Amino acid sequence: MTARGKEAAALALHRFGFGPAGQSIAAIAADPQGALLADLERPQAGLVAANLPSSSEAAREVFDFRAQQAAKQKLALRAQKQVEAGNAASLVDCRKPSGEPCIAPATNDAANQQPSPTAKSAPPPAPPLPQQLFQNEAKARFDAALGANIGFVERLVWFWSNHFCISADKIVEMAGPFEREAIRPHVLGRFADLLLAVESHPGMLFYLDNVQSMGANSTAGINRDKGLNENLAREIFELHTLGVRSGYTQQDVTSFANVITGWTWLPPEEPIHGGEFAFVQRLHEPGAKTVLGKVYPDTGVAQGRAVLADLARHPATAQHVALKLARHFVADEPPPSLVAKLAKTFGDTDGNLKDVAKTMVMAEESWTPQRTKLKSPAEWTIGMLRLMAVPQTIPVGRILGTQATLGEALWRPLSPNGYPDTEAAWIDGVPHRLDIATGFAGQLAANGADPRAVLDSALGPLASAETRDTIARAESRPQALALLVMAPEFLRR
Repeated sequence: MTARGKEAAALALHRFGFGPAGQSIAAIAADPQGALLADLERPQAGLVAANLPSSSEAAREVFDFRAQQAAKQKLALRAQKQVEAGNAASLVDCRKPSGEPCIAPATNDAANQQPSPTAKSAPPPAPPLPQQLFQNEAKARFDAALGANIGFVERLVWFWSNHFCISADKIVEMAGPFEREAIRPHVLGRFADLLLAVESHPGMLFYLDNVQSMGANSTAGINRDKGLNENLAREIFELHTLGVRSGYTQQDVTSFANVITGWTWLPPEEPIHGGEFAFVQRLHEPGAKTVLGKVYPDTGVAQGRAVLADLARHPATAQHVALKLARHFVADEPPPSLVAKLAKTFGDTDGNLKDVAKTMVMAEESWTPQRTKLKSPAEWTIGMLRLMAVPQTIPVGRILGTQATLGEALWRPLSPNGYPDTEAAWIDGVPHRLDIATGFAGQLAANGADPRAVLDSALGPLASAETRDTIARAESRPQALALLVMAPEFLRR
């Protein structure tokens, strides 16, 4: 490790965490590596999320909400039709030869009346239930990142959540619970356990259409004249485990897709267990199946678990995971020696992810002083908010809006690949960060922040003489603070 003292501490906080907060640079300057290793031992990955429903509870709540909304719309339509029928009857009555003038039907003038100048405006309506659930989950995630001492474990959570992504655009009620239930408990455990938790989670099964899949020769497949969906099997091979060009064939994809037929969920309309994982035998393609040259006997749900266990231990998976971790934390083109070290630890420890993280911290290659990684919009936003004395006062909707504006909307990747992890994906959007930086800087300055003090807290010895001079010559405190968070040293890790 070439950097020492406060320089290494600042590097550690930016590269492995979400950036400094308060006096954190000084707090870990004596032993930055030791501080990162200690972060792995703290019981913080299991997010305490009081009052947040499970994924199945959320699915049932959203189903009920949407059913109630549909019923209200039906009732409103019926009422409208009754009014129209009454109006039509009145017009018919006034055509009688009574000689009396036709009286127009009464209208509801209240809706057309303007409010009095003294009337108080009503508070904005609460967001619909699905959006409320989403925002509550987002707040728990942001609070964990903003409140972390270092943030190494939280960064690992974010990494794995993007690696095994689902999209709120397809299943909004499960995006947050999926991360809490399938990702967080396993980020420092065995990869095999993480893989099984992810692939059997109802959110993933729905997102990649496995709930629609059934074997062509299964009872349900024969009766319904429906068949296989290969989406989940293909993405497990290509994205989640082996990686592209790792030796699997289309026949392997088809065979594995047949293995996991029957992996589904109970429909959310089920009042007690709706939204939960279920293995349904009548959907399962019968018989032994060959995947990557190995024959797996038909043992029902255990057949799929056995294939996942072997994929978790495959050398190609070790290489794929090692490369992605090194690319995420260290460099877009990470040193091959670092990737080799991570892959070796992965293989030697049966995929122990805590040991892999420790190897990354202890590797000399991880501490190169050249900070070439461009922070993604979400990482940059959280790092900026950590400079505030009370970052939790920022409304969750504003953080969500910021990330969406910058192209990294929370839990909404455009494809199962997740959000990209290289500079090319984000560099063109850097100028758009300036408006957000200006708004943040104005709020920080209003709280009395001294730009020089914030500079020392945020960057310390990483700040170049040019950056210090630029901030010193700024025309105002807000401008100085905006320039700080747009400085190359703050944009990169």
